[in-house]
Amino acid sequence: MTPSSFADLNLSTESLTALDRAGFEHPTPIQAQAIPPALAGRDVIGTAATGTGKTAAFVLPILDRLAGRGGTRALVLAPTRELALQIGEELERFGRHRQLRGAVVIGGVGMAQQAEAFRQRREIVIATPGRLVDHLQGGTARLDGIEILVLDEADRMLDMGFKPQLDRILARIPKRRQTLLFSATMGAEVADFARAHLHDPVKVEVARSGTMADRAVQQVFLAEQHEKLALLLSLLQADEASTLVFTRTKRRADKVWKNLARAGHKVARIHADRSQAQRRMALDGFKSGMYRVLVATDIAARGIDVADIGHVVNFDLPHVPEDYVHRVGRTARAAASGRASTFSSGEEKDLLHAIERLTRSSIPRADVPRENATFQAEVKRAAEGPGRESARRTGGPPPRGRGRQGARREEGRTSPTIGEGSASRPGAARPRLVGSWRPKRRR
Repeated sequence: MTPSSFADLNLSTESLTALDRAGFEHPTPIQAQAIPPALAGRDVIGTAATGTGKTAAFVLPILDRLAGRGGTRALVLAPTRELALQIGEELERFGRHRQLRGAVVIGGVGMAQQAEAFRQRREIVIATPGRLVDHLQGGTARLDGIEILVLDEADRMLDMGFKPQLDRILARIPKRRQTLLFSATMGAEVADFARAHLHDPVKVEVARSGTMADRAVQQVFLAEQHEKLALLLSLLQADEASTLVFTRTKRRADKVWKNLARAGHKVARIHADRSQAQRRMALDGFKSGMYRVLVATDIAARGIDVADIGHVVNFDLPHVPEDYVHRVGRTARAAASGRASTFSSGEEKDLLHAIERLTRSSIPRADVPRENATFQAEVKRAAEGPGRESARRTGGPPPRGRGRQGARREEGRTSPTIGEGSASRPGAARPRLVGSWRPKRRR
């Protein structure tokens, strides 16, 4: 029988108090099934659609199991900076009244503060693989006391080409440990990785791999590349919903952002060529309602936790079908509803079919308003405007063999404009929460 309340999960009084303070009344299916074995010290493989509460399913057991113990005992690995920051916020939310300290270790900011957190042996480290390997190589990170390892969004980390970094990290932590692996999809590569690194895991799957969020209403527009901007403007004029727009490349994101701003929309952008402070400001502005529209590459697909995103637009189809699941998962989170609109041009039809095979369903087709005079005018304006890009360069599938490397570049670790200097130079804005957080002490 699935527990219907958090009190049935054997969580500590401190965790139950924190949940009540945060307004959580009932566990989601992944929380109800994953928390008990995690509290018991078992390895866990958890598979569930994005937006179903996986973060709390491992944060709460970590806090309860580490209570009263010092030293760096838990390591949480995440594929992107945004997701690592989101996990850090959840740890702060549920752990601020515990005697535990945490550190967020990500690229795009200086390493000195992170090195100091390692020196202080903070109990919980949340890190992206690339930056953690940097610290291991520099001798500033010690992981010999790790007792709990969490691999969050494991499929994304492997798809982004982080397996060599994961192997190096796992070689530096004790083999006798508890490992919690969470993922929105469970492909062959993730399954092979789990078999190699987990011991007799409890498998929790509350939705089949590739299953979409139940409340996300999907539609696909068969629009050509030169029609996409006009179609996006048309959709934005139809309502006032907060909208997250996904593009495949940084250049494409900049172009869409510029055209939406020119049309009078309050819009921000997130991609790997933006500094960490700029990305944080854009996301905070989107959360607060300062910006109605956020344009992003896939670095944000799993790191944006905004409760009321009304509309997700796939301006370009992702080259990895699983990323469609994660993009659409940004809307219809928790108990909310939302919709997802996808633009598919002729050269993207194979990508669309791959998505439909993964999700085991045909996405309903919607009509492109080609007879609408305003739409026609926008198409003409886009065709005559400066900076026109060819469909092959910006809209079509990426060259063969570059998928994973390209995805990793989008994460920002190898971008020459993102290194430590971009956020640590004098006068640069300092993103909050990056580096470490310290919970309030009891009086």
